[in-house]
Amino acid sequence: MTAPTRWQDLRRFTQARVGLGRTGHAVPTAAHLDFQEAHARARDAVWSAFDGDRLAAECAGLGVPVLRVASLARDRREFLLRPDLGRRIAEADATRLAGEAASGRIVLVVADGLCAEGVQRHAPALLARLVPVIDVGAIVVAEQARVALGDAVGEALDAAAVVVLIGERPGLSATDSMGAYITWAPRRGRTDAERNCISNIRPAGLGFGDAAAKLLWLLGAARALGATGVALKDEMPAGILPTP
Repeated sequence: MTAPTRWQDLRRFTQARVGLGRTGHAVPTAAHLDFQEAHARARDAVWSAFDGDRLAAECAGLGVPVLRVASLARDRREFLLRPDLGRRIAEADATRLAGEAASGRIVLVVADGLCAEGVQRHAPALLARLVPVIDVGAIVVAEQARVALGDAVGEALDAAAVVVLIGERPGLSATDSMGAYITWAPRRGRTDAERNCISNIRPAGLGFGDAAAKLLWLLGAARALGATGVALKDEMPAGILPTP
């Protein structure tokens, strides 16, 4: 059974699986095979490899120090099976960062997260918009890392705030999405309730200019308030132009 016209029209505005039709009590074979392919692509994206050397080289021309760290997860398998290890920084890296203090400045962490492919593709474009307009103390490329690793990085560097650009969990219609998590006064033990998140940063989602504008507004509001998370409401006025 073909999908009614109204569902076909809706597909122009979303990548969601709507109006698939049915064959008896099941979806049509084509829709079922498409779902299986999308699921396989999402699984592959979770296992995608992160090229930290290439990303660090792409960031080198931005004029700020580029540092490298890793979590306690020894490989991708352990990273996926032990989320707690992905949140903890190797102590040798924490000690090394302490000698690179960026006191009172913003630290940008670029982490592979659950979709290395997404952050590999999109982080350079967003960084190119952010670095010229905020006081960046360092860019830190983090491997086998989850969001909370940014707390330890920010603490070691004595940062005013940390912004973690990280690959988001792949979905069935988006396998290259990146998120940005902002934490004011980062330190170990911060909770997710103390962060603000901007999600779905990618050309087919929230564009780089709009994401940069939102980040700039949130960082300014966080500095004025002295906090992020549930204390900081996204009340960005309409009409603020995106960062070019």
